[in-house]
Amino acid sequence: MSNPNKTMDTSSFNKADELGRRQFMVNAARSYLGVSLAPMLGSGLASSAFGQKHVGGAKAEHVIFLNMGGGMSHLDTFDTKPRNKEVQGPVESINTSGDFQISQYLPETAKIGNKMCVINSMTSKQGAHSQGQYLLHRSYSPRGTIVHPAIGAWVVRQKGRKNTTLPGFVTANTSPAVSSPGFFGAEFGGVPLGRPDEGLKNSSRAASVSEEDFNKRLAIADALNKTFEENYQTPAVKAYDSLYEEAVKLMQSKDLEAFDINKEPASVQNTYGKDRFGQGCLLARRLVESGVRFVEVSHGGWDTHYDNFTNVENRAKTLDKAFSTLVTDLDKRGLLESTLVVIATEFGRTPRIVEEHNSGRDHHPACFSAVMAGGGIAGGQKYGESDKGGARVAKDPVSIQDFNATIGHALGIDHSQVVSSPSGRPFRLGGAEAELGNPITSIFG
Repeated sequence: MSNPNKTMDTSSFNKADELGRRQFMVNAARSYLGVSLAPMLGSGLASSAFGQKHVGGAKAEHVIFLNMGGGMSHLDTFDTKPRNKEVQGPVESINTSGDFQISQYLPETAKIGNKMCVINSMTSKQGAHSQGQYLLHRSYSPRGTIVHPAIGAWVVRQKGRKNTTLPGFVTANTSPAVSSPGFFGAEFGGVPLGRPDEGLKNSSRAASVSEEDFNKRLAIADALNKTFEENYQTPAVKAYDSLYEEAVKLMQSKDLEAFDINKEPASVQNTYGKDRFGQGCLLARRLVESGVRFVEVSHGGWDTHYDNFTNVENRAKTLDKAFSTLVTDLDKRGLLESTLVVIATEFGRTPRIVEEHNSGRDHHPACFSAVMAGGGIAGGQKYGESDKGGARVAKDPVSIQDFNATIGHALGIDHSQVVSSPSGRPFRLGGAEAELGNPITSIFG
């Protein structure tokens, strides 16, 4: 029989699996306090930047990251080839209010071209979806020995939380992996929302628990927490020590309404689009308006190996309505200059149209497109060029690391600043030293 008085080896707690610790806290809160704290775990408890040296224009305070998961076809959206019908197929090009053309599938986006910078020289070395998405979000290729922080976690760690009540990093319509803080720890992780129209679920006191009982349980939990922390003084324990306080503060705050898009008039909801992506963009606007640093909204389904033109038209219709409304809405509210809005994808699609796949296009990481608007970006311009067939970068290549470094530059974050992992290995927002990105400074006004 083990000795009940034997002191616990704290190293075992230090080495415990992060998800295991998180789940323990969730279960304890649900059963003991009568409320699920799952949405608050990893909500970015730190409220100030960690020794951050500000660089760049630093006009942006927030980022809305629109992720086109699946590999958006650049040739059928932002990099059309009107003189090469063999590559272009049936898609026509239309003029914009900027100095470039885009696809006929994006008529509303064409109207806000003067507020956008289209990057047509993106390039990546990752041609598989999971690896490409990992690189897009983290500036590093996946490794079996470490999980790198997502870019939203970098932003919260380096910039701090602007609204100390709300999470600093929120994702919608995405895999929870996208909100992972990696080795930064749970306090910098994102809050993953399943559906943007459901708000922040499980963030209110259970009806079966009275306010008096709730406060009593909190007092007992606080006493237990203090005793536990005195015995096990580890970074993990300290990180979770303020969990209950943060959760209760959010539960009782009027700021929680930022997650409720039903507070918006029906006309506004309809303008964004009643689909999950449109409602996610509306939620993103509400969150940055309330001080959330980084919001990601995913719009998947771009893996068009088969029937590319029908599928891209359908995907683009949703993107067109939501993106154009988001940029216009931010601009009207005076938020566009302080909010960087990006459209990103893991790779493009092949110039070759695969007729045996009902006019499909395959994966193509060598050249593709991205978009930036707001956050100090000079609108109406195109950066970089692909060759006449859209197969290779012809001018001004932009790597994934360059793209993420540019996001950092807009926020005033030094993309080359080293942050060490627990094992002492150096990491940077702009990627590894050998392939460190460089921000595209010329696209800023």
